[in-house]
Amino acid sequence: MKKQYLKPVFKSYNQKQLMLLPPSLDELIELGHPVRIVDSVIDNVDDTALLRQYKGGGTSSYHPRMLLKVMIYSYLCNIYSSRKMESALKENIHFMWLSGMNRPDHNTLNRFRSEKLKNILKEIFAQVVLMLVESGKVNLKDVYLDGTKIEANANRYTFVWGKSIKYNKEKIVEQLNELWAYTQKVAEEELGDDTPPDFTPIDPEKIKETIAKIDSVLSGKEVSKEVKQKLNYAKKHWPENLKKYAKYESLLGKRNSFSKTDPDATFMRMKEDHMRNGQLKPGYNLQIATNNQYILSYSLHHNPTDTTTLKDHLEQFKNLYKKYPEIITADAGYGSEENYSILENKHIEAYVKYNYFEKERKGKIPKTFDQENIRYDAETDSCKCSNGQILVRTGTRKRITENGYEQNYAIYQASNCQDCCLKQECNKQHGNKILEINHQLAIYKAKASKLLKSESGLYHRSQRPVDVEPVFANLKHNKGFKRFNLRGIRKVEVETGLLAISHNLKKRVA
Repeated sequence: MKKQYLKPVFKSYNQKQLMLLPPSLDELIELGHPVRIVDSVIDNVDDTALLRQYKGGGTSSYHPRMLLKVMIYSYLCNIYSSRKMESALKENIHFMWLSGMNRPDHNTLNRFRSEKLKNILKEIFAQVVLMLVESGKVNLKDVYLDGTKIEANANRYTFVWGKSIKYNKEKIVEQLNELWAYTQKVAEEELGDDTPPDFTPIDPEKIKETIAKIDSVLSGKEVSKEVKQKLNYAKKHWPENLKKYAKYESLLGKRNSFSKTDPDATFMRMKEDHMRNGQLKPGYNLQIATNNQYILSYSLHHNPTDTTTLKDHLEQFKNLYKKYPEIITADAGYGSEENYSILENKHIEAYVKYNYFEKERKGKIPKTFDQENIRYDAETDSCKCSNGQILVRTGTRKRITENGYEQNYAIYQASNCQDCCLKQECNKQHGNKILEINHQLAIYKAKASKLLKSESGLYHRSQRPVDVEPVFANLKHNKGFKRFNLRGIRKVEVETGLLAISHNLKKRVA
């Protein structure tokens, strides 16, 4: 029997076929697609502040609401380059529908992102969060706080260090004193009884005058080649270098470093370094507060440590929502006396760990001679060491933190450590053992420990890692955002805001 072969059937394919009624783009976007969520949410945002960024007259502009939708949807799709956004507006049907077939170029998009959104995006972000609150997705009462470092868009080799500036200025003063001493030795008659000026604080004009005086005195005299070279170098470079150092110091503020290509960025140790050696890179410390894995607030800081960021972050939270959260949960990076004091004064229930909390909880007792094991007697205001010797209070020491918070340390000293059999292990100091205790911090730690070990404390401690940490994982790994595209903290804040809004809207779709 002869085998029959069936003829294959293909669907119609004609690229030149004309349509009587071309399809609407809206028909090609499926219901529930993230682009529809972005469109509907931003349509309900009050754009009054955004419209105020535009002046009247001149040629027409692209509507800011359209540009905002495009910007947020781009960040939702992991598109951060303005040139890639421009391409998507010509090639991607979702972008074409969202923009109403408008095609702003990359310069327009970048100007909108870095200039128009600079001062008003946080207001828009807060409106989006309040919509989530109304829908029951999140609440503003119970928040989880954490921070991460994100690399700045800056050359990692154009660094300026505060310690280096200090060293160079001291070196100039030292060499200038050497030149003055040499001049006195060579031309004592011309200088007479003149003594070198006081160069502290160091002043460029004073340095310039002193160099000119030394040069005029040594002119025409036999001077060593080394001194001539040093004097010529001083005339040419020192006054200008000092002006440069003064400018650098004003940019540094309380920081210890900054990048020349992004002066707002501070050099920080990045965990995600590809060399796996904790290399220092210019970056920003990003702090976020979350609830149900939604971002409720964000703030950027120059300081690489989380301890000093809490105060500013709370104030920014209040600026957004006109109130503070009722409960905050954070890890031991925030457990300082200053932060406990701030949270208590604002009547915020704080589930904030402190150093050694986990060791205490797991029963890992500190070493015999650690401060935690020395017994304090409040009635006599004295301490007793491991060998039974009494440490008497001798005074108080004050310490001011970076934020201007004043801490008080009580000082206690033993009377006789020389004959103690435990001296080699207990006392590494010269003379009798001296101990400093921060009593206020001890009170705060006791309160924190009680809260953290309570039933609600167990819940919040277990909830924190699954609430805030996955957000950072999503931003850095799923969205691939590990380095900012813009420079300067104000522009970087815009990028962070776009990232936060896109994260919240994408999660709402999910």
